[in-house]
Amino acid sequence: MKAIALTSFGIPEVLEELEVPIPTITNTQVLIEMRVSSINPADILLRNGAILKSPMADKFPAQLPLVLGNEVAGIVKEVGEKVRHFKPGDRVMGMVPMGSYMDYVAVEEDHLALIPESLSFEEAGAAPAVALTAWQALFEHGRLQPGQRILVQAGAGGVGHAAVQLAKQHGAYVIATARDYNHDFVKGLGADEVFDYTKVDFATQITEPVDLVLDSAMDQSTFGTGLPGDIGKKNYSVIKDGGTYISLVAFAINQYPKVRDIDAYYFQARPNRPDFESVVRHMKENKLSIYIDETYPFTAQGLLKAYRKSEEMPKRGKIVLSKNMV
Repeated sequence: MKAIALTSFGIPEVLEELEVPIPTITNTQVLIEMRVSSINPADILLRNGAILKSPMADKFPAQLPLVLGNEVAGIVKEVGEKVRHFKPGDRVMGMVPMGSYMDYVAVEEDHLALIPESLSFEEAGAAPAVALTAWQALFEHGRLQPGQRILVQAGAGGVGHAAVQLAKQHGAYVIATARDYNHDFVKGLGADEVFDYTKVDFATQITEPVDLVLDSAMDQSTFGTGLPGDIGKKNYSVIKDGGTYISLVAFAINQYPKVRDIDAYYFQARPNRPDFESVVRHMKENKLSIYIDETYPFTAQGLLKAYRKSEEMPKRGKIVLSKNMV
């Protein structure tokens, strides 16, 4: 089968098509014929080698060739003996730790959910990581309640644009940051206020403290240390005493001194079928829409162009790879 892999770290031209064996599944896994995958920020930082030069290097594999990608939507081809919720022919979406840029992907049963015919593979393949991250961050860790105030950093990004929608649907007052050209887009998702953090000091513009901050905006000061950087320190200043700060970027935030009894967490999504099913239900009921910025064919050249697109402005939503274009 075909896999698209890194043969060295650096520019997108290092991606190559390789022939590799079809994965052998375990008793608890499902073999998926991949139809759609996508690009996430961690894929970009791995591809260019930046993560391997950071304090997080030991958390990621460095052996080449390396197949990236952790989101998948496709068709079930085979199931393990202990699998109970899926059968061959089912349309599904889900996540793997790494390695979805392949014709066939082995996925744990609990890391999948059925998708209805009303959702395209493109919509489903763009959703798993960003929608699950937003869902768990807001409701499991953030314990967001109707009427609360939330600041979503990078509101036009993958996680951010999902979080804006989910928070607004839940009855929160939503403040977001985004560059000027994305303001109308983010307001269209439901944000009550939007600030361009590259042009104004959002900490001085927010007039009333927020209950929760969800931060996926990476600045260099955070990436280098894992501690809250310039944006992170301003986040603290707008959170009320005893509020919650959830960071998707400051991986060492638990080492940061506690500020005004604010609960601060570094968060990564934990795949599980019930939460995926909640995400699918919201998408089916048109309460959550994953914006697809661009779709590229599942080829080495298509993936190269997709990564080049990911480096350009404006950025919003997700970039996907689809076999339907091959």
